[in-house]
Amino acid sequence: MKTPGTKRWQSAADAVARLVPRGALHPAVVAWADGRPATEKWAVALSGGSDSVALIMILWALWPKRRARLKAYHFNHRLRGNASDADERFCRALCKALGVPLVTARWKAARGQVSESAARSARFAFLEPSLARQRTRVLWLGHQQDDIAETMLMRLSRGSGAAGLAAPRPVHAMGLGGKGMTHVRPLLTLKKAEIAAALKASKAPWREDSSNAKGVHFRNRVRSDVLPVWVEASQRDAVAGAALSRELLEEDNHALEAWVASLGLFAPDGSMDVGKLNGRPTAIVRRALHQWLLAQDKAGDFSRQAFSVLLRSVKLGSPIRHSLGTHGFAVIRKGRLRFERGRKPRSLH
Repeated sequence: MKTPGTKRWQSAADAVARLVPRGALHPAVVAWADGRPATEKWAVALSGGSDSVALIMILWALWPKRRARLKAYHFNHRLRGNASDADERFCRALCKALGVPLVTARWKAARGQVSESAARSARFAFLEPSLARQRTRVLWLGHQQDDIAETMLMRLSRGSGAAGLAAPRPVHAMGLGGKGMTHVRPLLTLKKAEIAAALKASKAPWREDSSNAKGVHFRNRVRSDVLPVWVEASQRDAVAGAALSRELLEEDNHALEAWVASLGLFAPDGSMDVGKLNGRPTAIVRRALHQWLLAQDKAGDFSRQAFSVLLRSVKLGSPIRHSLGTHGFAVIRKGRLRFERGRKPRSLH
């Protein structure tokens, strides 16, 4: 594949932006972006695929004043040999043409068949510290409507609630209280085919990942085997329907989060007043407990069964001492839920 020169890349970016103008992007993202400080740094996750290529071109063309503080990040998973290296070279050529600095890394531990979660963990193990070193807290991602439908079907299979089914969000402030990284996804109003059509019409190439056509990973099986059948059986635009459901679930999720916040459950010492949850709907108690657990940086992996046990105790306000891994316990004593280190038993009353 011949890579365009600088002028052709820039002309293609302008053409893509005309076909996918601000009004075609998710309105929550446009409003958010327009209100950000002019000095804020923006990062783009660039794989070389159609979605991320369209994303960086749209950002470059529609927010020209941000170009000086725009940087792209590419992670070479090294799972497809020469094709993976070609992806990296493609991203370098694109970023050079647009005048956007590119930060790259290679997965040294890559070998054979790896799980989707392992590849994602490796990718973010590169992204998060790299962005932290650059003091960058905004990461733009190329997820689109097909990703919404795929994610929803995948999460339904494991019993996710409203918070999980509301993903991927257009603007997602990560971390407790939104003090971490913010993930931004402007393309959630567009289908993958619409994005590809805009690139083709603009004569902008992209890289295809051949592994996406294989059924090794769950997402790939949903994409190739489940989603087309589901869309055909529905006899309607099921992908757009999933996107609308995601919006409604996000609204419900915000309402539940606001209700929890209004109760004033959390003390400066990190404990939670379980008495204030007495008689509240289970959804509220569940959200409050999730928030408390997320704040416990020493808590280990928590199974669904273990969470259910702790949830029942919080609803009843009954004393409990439940292991949270090797570092300590969730303890309810005198109406408050606390994290306590160590293994020495103490009275719960």
